[in-house]
Amino acid sequence: MSVDGSGVWISRFDDGELRKRAAGVDPGLPLAGLTFAVKDNIDVAGLPTTAACPDFAYQPERSAAVVTRLENAGAIAVGKTNLDQFATGLTGARSPYGSPESVFGGGLISGGSSSGSAVAVANGSVDFALGTDTAGSGRVPAALNGIYGIKPTRGLLSTLGVVPACRSLDCVSIFARDLSTARRVMRVARGPERDDPWSREGRRQGKRGRPRIGVPESIEADAGQEKAFARFAGDTTVDISPLLEAGDLLYRGPWVAERLADLGDFLASNPDAFLPITREVLKTGLGYTAADAFRAQHRLQELRAAADRMWEHIDVLVLPTIGTTFTHDEIAEDPIGHNLTLGRYTQFANLLDLAAVTVPNGFTEDGRPASITLFGPAFSDDTLMELALSLPREDVMTLAVVGLHLRGEPRNDELLDRGGRLLRTTRTAPCYRLYQLPSGAPGLVRDKGGASIEVELWQLPASKVGGFLAGIPAPLALGRLELEDGAQVTGFLCEAYAANGAPDITASGGWRNHRLKGSHS
Repeated sequence: MSVDGSGVWISRFDDGELRKRAAGVDPGLPLAGLTFAVKDNIDVAGLPTTAACPDFAYQPERSAAVVTRLENAGAIAVGKTNLDQFATGLTGARSPYGSPESVFGGGLISGGSSSGSAVAVANGSVDFALGTDTAGSGRVPAALNGIYGIKPTRGLLSTLGVVPACRSLDCVSIFARDLSTARRVMRVARGPERDDPWSREGRRQGKRGRPRIGVPESIEADAGQEKAFARFAGDTTVDISPLLEAGDLLYRGPWVAERLADLGDFLASNPDAFLPITREVLKTGLGYTAADAFRAQHRLQELRAAADRMWEHIDVLVLPTIGTTFTHDEIAEDPIGHNLTLGRYTQFANLLDLAAVTVPNGFTEDGRPASITLFGPAFSDDTLMELALSLPREDVMTLAVVGLHLRGEPRNDELLDRGGRLLRTTRTAPCYRLYQLPSGAPGLVRDKGGASIEVELWQLPASKVGGFLAGIPAPLALGRLELEDGAQVTGFLCEAYAANGAPDITASGGWRNHRLKGSHS
């Protein structure tokens, strides 16, 4: 299993090593003070590279070129994150190191293959993370965890030191909770590497007026995702059928065989090292001939020409990142079919040499995360990020909740119904006591002799905070809470008078633990 049992991390540097590295960072560097996670198919010196296959693991002599660039700019690599084995899949459920859940819970998949990297960013463990993206692995997990995902133009970030999936299509991707951080990382990470034959120098696009935005004539999506996507209006509609046909070539065509170009020998000599689902997908590549590969290349060239004509009329194409969401149980029922569904609006990008930026788009009415992706032709990366920054977004407020508003508790719907988004579970500083009030709800009181109490951090649209607070009865009120890392957040506190004579349940460490103990007593 992963190092912390969450399915997020495969390996990490210890605290002493991280403190040593932090102490040596020049505060004047562009990424000084930022921490990052690295998908475990990207080399980091000092940690093994496993690609989520223990028998494949090796100790790299040096870090991948993109990791070195980031560290030289002051960023600190924390550790290696979980992935769908050999970056084959979009679900986050294909790893012997566990299957992380989306930060929104409810059994929702995290998305893959860059599962751990996305969750580590979304839950606040690191400031940003590196993933890879061949078929959508830098975008699907971003959508399912409510964060930004940058899939650069192929070759703009070097893949030197990355375990190949499809070498001709692979990209290193960037995850961040805010786009300004992603842009800072992108500026440092981009650029050609002399020893990387796949790297390219980015062509700066000339400035022009407002980009012309296209949206599809129709989409295939569940009702919630379709309604969420309808919030975004384009300037014109376009036929995306050539893009979708190109995407079908990736897993239903000979590009599956390209995965065997690098993994074929290891698969032949170590078949039991692979998960059954990974082995099944890779072995489909054995069924294609060289003639099949050329036929597919010829058809892809025709589809590229059709896509190029699209850019004569628009500058940016906007699509839903995913057409639906799945739970882990649903994925288990049809792992291959549902994987294809997740990739419908992502798989074509690298085949057609497009850049892409994935942007959170709120939630569906049933509380599932929604997302859009902005696409442009090669080297339109800066245009896409500038447009993403200009999209209207509502001010948000972060609230710490301790009791009945926790995920799964009776009043959690009051957050979800107002567009609330779970950021992460954490703990207070050790200076609080928790009481069970006469109403049955818990009350958190600051006390120097107290302990650390579990809380959840939720993000709520600022315009919805007033209506939410109107339903909170005395003696509860908002105040400033101190977290275990020293951060100050707004959260629920109880007026001290109400705790007089109330049962002290501090020893449980939190309301959820108290409830669980009560159910087993």
